[in-house]
Amino acid sequence: MALFYQLRRAYYFIERALVGCSRPMRDLRSALWNSVFTRDLRSYALLLWDRMEDFSTLLLGEAGTGKGSAALAIGRCGPIPFDPRTGRFAQDLGEIFIGTNLSQFPESLIESELFGHRKGAFTGAVDSHEGIFGRCRANGALFLDEIGDLSPPVQTKLLRVLQERSFAPVGSHKEQRFEGRIIAATNCTLDELLAAGRFRRDFFYRLSSNIIQVPPLRERLEDDPRELGELVDVLLARMAGEAGASLRELVMEALDVLPAGYPWPGNVRELEQALRRIILNGRYVPDPLPGQAGGDSWLANVRDGRLDAAGVLAGYCRRLYDRLGTYEAVARVTGLDRRTAKRHIETGR
Repeated sequence: MALFYQLRRAYYFIERALVGCSRPMRDLRSALWNSVFTRDLRSYALLLWDRMEDFSTLLLGEAGTGKGSAALAIGRCGPIPFDPRTGRFAQDLGEIFIGTNLSQFPESLIESELFGHRKGAFTGAVDSHEGIFGRCRANGALFLDEIGDLSPPVQTKLLRVLQERSFAPVGSHKEQRFEGRIIAATNCTLDELLAAGRFRRDFFYRLSSNIIQVPPLRERLEDDPRELGELVDVLLARMAGEAGASLRELVMEALDVLPAGYPWPGNVRELEQALRRIILNGRYVPDPLPGQAGGDSWLANVRDGRLDAAGVLAGYCRRLYDRLGTYEAVARVTGLDRRTAKRHIETGR
């Protein structure tokens, strides 16, 4: 019975929630299905259904492609044991998936957020705190977004957790068991991170039991332009429910005005914001990308002397981030600490 309900959840979260008729999306759904059930469902059901915690998954792809949705599909489709005596599942659906964006935490607090800490472990630790590894239960999945932003020392500690399946909160020597599954994601180019020594090779190989590339929107539309209409229907339904269907004609007419082959550099996230602008203003004019000829207002303001020091630094940090892809890399180039670099990057959007 548990397998039946697991398959039903997989049908919903993989086959229905991740829409797209293009071959890249069909390939993505197939890869996600294999990440949950392997390529042989019979072997999975007989041998592996409760042993998938060692099969970590690394999701790669540009920002805005939907790596979080792909991670959710894997995490929500994990096995949940059924107790026939009580007629209930051992866990609620909302308990089996925990997601966090690692880039939101300053370097000084990242270990506490991951592994927790004990009261008095450091200045400001007025209470004990349970980290996300402690909250992730057996048969659960832990999604670590922006894994490329982690410093090598933290990577070393995560490698130990993956190898030994145990961790200790900050300020404690008591080991705790981690029984969940790791799903990680990054929009960084791992080849560059590995070559520069910013991503440990042993950590990469331990993390990447399965590597899934989430396709950019331009590749999906190049393969099958009908996919744009599918995405519009889904996004409008999320925004306005059943009333969203009445907005479809307005949206599609506004999108038809875009240049042929528009590359959607912000991917599905950009498309979602485009729909909101169309609903509000009746049209969508893409924002100029940094470095586009005649389109970089920050650079024009620098040339004309119209920016103060904070504005120059914010714009510079933002452009470094667009090129390098991580807060850590921007901090290293500018000599700023990671948290300050992140603040300037967000100001320079």
